[in-house]
Amino acid sequence: MSLTCQLDPVLDDELRDGILALWTDVSNAGGAVGFVPPVDVDDIRPDLDEALAAVRAGRRRLLVGRDEDGRIAATAFLTYNTHRLMTHWLWLYTVMVHPGRQGRGYGRTLMAAVEQAARTFHGIEAIRLTCRGGTGVDLFYATCGYKEVGRVPGAIRVSPGDDRDDIHMLLTL
Repeated sequence: MSLTCQLDPVLDDELRDGILALWTDVSNAGGAVGFVPPVDVDDIRPDLDEALAAVRAGRRRLLVGRDEDGRIAATAFLTYNTHRLMTHWLWLYTVMVHPGRQGRGYGRTLMAAVEQAARTFHGIEAIRLTCRGGTGVDLFYATCGYKEVGRVPGAIRVSPGDDRDDIHMLLTL
């Protein structure tokens, strides 16, 4: 079973609905993608619409991974830096692999596609991301070549009494 990644797919209703379902499923499975379960599509939709508007405006790029049946099984948003002194690196946001597809190498395939895409962007020398502590995902990103470059203790409040570190990671291209 493989994942096929595409940069800058056509932004149509099928894509929007597929990402919306993926984001909802990942969130409800406990994925650290901006929400805490339980959520439904109405909770996610405003964030997705904002992200897709940024793609349409050229401020973000979208990488979509489809499974062998053509269903959206993974995504990542690559966001250009707007600060004039930081345009040589970009942000990586909302990295998701469907919970039912994890453990099959989809995450590594997605991260390799992110790196490959970023290497084609004019003037980009690094990729930066943040992740929620306590999930173990920082260890995954480390195996993909990302280095921890900072940590803000307790910056993410998942719920009262459950504060997590905001971990900053960087991949130099």
